[in-house]
Amino acid sequence: MFPRKGASEKEVLKELKEKTSSDLTFNSGRILGSMCTQPHPFAVKIITHYIDRNLGDPGLHVGSRKVEKEAINMLANLLGLERGYGHIVSGGTEANILAVRAFRNLSDVEKPELILPESAHFSFLKASEMLNVRLIWAKLKKDYSVDVRDVENKITENTIGIVGIAGTTGLGVVDDIPALSDLALDHDIPLHVDAAFGGFVIPFAKELGYEIPDFDFRLKGVKSITIDPHKMGMVPIPAGGIIFREKRYLEAVSVPAPYLAGGKVCQATITGTRPGANALAVWAMIKHLGFEGYKEVVRRAMELSRWFAGELKKIPGVYLIREPVLNIVSFGAEELERVEEELKGRGWGISAHRGYIRIVMMPHVRRGHLEEFLRDLKEII
Repeated sequence: MFPRKGASEKEVLKELKEKTSSDLTFNSGRILGSMCTQPHPFAVKIITHYIDRNLGDPGLHVGSRKVEKEAINMLANLLGLERGYGHIVSGGTEANILAVRAFRNLSDVEKPELILPESAHFSFLKASEMLNVRLIWAKLKKDYSVDVRDVENKITENTIGIVGIAGTTGLGVVDDIPALSDLALDHDIPLHVDAAFGGFVIPFAKELGYEIPDFDFRLKGVKSITIDPHKMGMVPIPAGGIIFREKRYLEAVSVPAPYLAGGKVCQATITGTRPGANALAVWAMIKHLGFEGYKEVVRRAMELSRWFAGELKKIPGVYLIREPVLNIVSFGAEELERVEEELKGRGWGISAHRGYIRIVMMPHVRRGHLEEFLRDLKEII
C-alpha cells in the first residue's frame, strides 16, 4: 500500500537491503551467464554527478547533447566510420527496433519483410509486432553462422532489409557480414548489423590477432549497427547505441516535439525522456580507457574464454557446442536440466534454456570464479 507517513532514510535502506538480499551481484563472481557487468567506478561517478540530465529535452541540456553527438561519432569511428548519426538508447532492443523502423519507413513496400538469421535476438520479435514487419528466418550452417545462400533465396520485392549478427547471444558467433554486405549492395537493400555484444569486442580482438570477419561500416552495404556500451563497455545500465551511416535513416524515425525547450525539436528514440547521464558516461569511458584500455579488457576476456573451453573438454560427459569465437563459451551435458538446477542451487547465475549453458567472460569474471564453477560442475556431473 502507499504509505500514509514517510520513513527515515535509515529505515528505508534497511528494508531495501533485506528485500534485495536474494539478488545475485556482479562483484560476487557468481553471475556467469549475463552480458552485463559491474559498471566501471569512473562511469558510476559520471552517472551520479549528471543524474539530472534529460536528453529527451536537449534544449535544456545543450552541452550534454553535444557530448552525446561526440560519443556517437567516437563509436562510429570505432566501427569504421568517420561520422555517424544516432543516439545512446536504452539498449540493444531499442536500437534494433529503431533500425527496423528506419528501414520500413524508407521503403515503399506495402507488406514489408525483414530477413534475419535464426540466431537473431528476440528484440526483432518485438520489432515485428510493433512495426507490422514480417520476419523471414534464414537457416544456420553447421558452424551456427547464417547461411548466406538461404538469405539470398528469400529476398523478394517485399524485403526492406537484411540483418546480420556480430556476436550472437547464445554462442558469440559472427555471421559472414562481408557476404551479406555484397548481397545487400547487389539487391539495393540495407543491411543492419546487430553488434550489441560484439561491437565492444571485435575491433579490439582483431587488433590482438584473433581471426574474426569484418562486420562494420568498412563494408559498404552496412547501413546501421547496434552496439551496447553497457556490456563490454562497462557503462552503467542502460546504455545501448544505434549508429546509422547516413542522416536520412535517423530522420526517417524522427518525430516533432515542439513543446520542448529547444523549440523545433525532433525525437528519434522510442523513449521520450531519456537519461543524459548514461550518454555522458559512454563519452567519459571512451575518453578514459581509450582503444588501448579496452583492448586490455578484451585481451583478458578472450584468453580466459580459451582457457575455460580447454578445461571443459577435460570433463567427461561435457561437450562444447562450438569453439569460442568471442568471449563466450557454451557447453552441453547429459541431463542438462538437472545440471542447471544443481548449479543454480549452488548460487550460480546461469541458464540452459537454449539447450546449453552459456558462460560469458565479462570484466567481472575472474579465473578463480571459473575454477570454483568447474569444481562444482565436476561434482554435479
